[in-house]
Amino acid sequence: MTNLDSPLFSGAITALVTPFKNGKLDEKCFQDLLERQINLGINGVVPVGTTGESATLNDKEHWRVFELAVEVSNKRVPVIAGCGSNDTIAAIEHTEMAKKLGADGALHVAPYYNKPNQRGIIAHFNAICDAVDLPIVVYNIPGRTGIDILPATLGEIAKHKNIVALKDSAGDPSRTVLNYAACKEGFTVLSGDDNHNLGFAAYGAKGAISVLSNIMPKEAAEFQTLVKNGNFAAARALNAKIDILQRAIFTEPGLVCTKWVMAEMGLCSPEVRLPLVEISDESKKIIKDAMIKAGL
Repeated sequence: MTNLDSPLFSGAITALVTPFKNGKLDEKCFQDLLERQINLGINGVVPVGTTGESATLNDKEHWRVFELAVEVSNKRVPVIAGCGSNDTIAAIEHTEMAKKLGADGALHVAPYYNKPNQRGIIAHFNAICDAVDLPIVVYNIPGRTGIDILPATLGEIAKHKNIVALKDSAGDPSRTVLNYAACKEGFTVLSGDDNHNLGFAAYGAKGAISVLSNIMPKEAAEFQTLVKNGNFAAARALNAKIDILQRAIFTEPGLVCTKWVMAEMGLCSPEVRLPLVEISDESKKIIKDAMIKAGL
């Protein structure tokens, strides 16, 4: 187990988009996007998280993206495979495949729609960890799942050796204090919302799993280096520059706006899968203005 000064997963970690071309996975584009991430200093990647449109990728596509991510990263940065499901058996199968393909860890969201109680959440994560020996990042995002992983519950989950970190998108950076207090030494909290990264860092988070870093990996990595070094004045200045964009890309569902910005930058197609649809002209204007202010 790593200590708090040297966590297994830390810094700026990108929740990668999954590029499509004419409805199909664009493998070459994905490889190019990941290479760009690494070259611009990102500290880790999450393929096929919710930002990677995991809900509309079939298993073959899901696992192919894992494979591509592991091949391209080639151990230069950790690959945390998006394996979450509200079906515990499916979650285990994804995790088994992630390990087989060489991923460094797996991201598991709380079971959505089923809305288990806190005992069910504990049982879900214990079943995954008992089945597959791979480091696990717990993902708490009650606004999407309908359930909140409470600090006491997180503490119970984190008793398992394979539970190493939390991606926190519950909206309250101050709860980091409670999450750390509930968990074993060496446990890591990561911000799950770009507009909260500064607040989470102030409360001791060791990094962020970011959507904005698909667009601005260099700045995302620089921000995390600044806060790690205690240079909060410079971190606040950088955050102020990019804040309007990191908020604007959630004008509509985050990955839709993010892909549109990336298309404007010539990085990938804006194509998404139904039920997601292209952003409105009104949103495009808001985001274009934000891009200019962020220096893009």
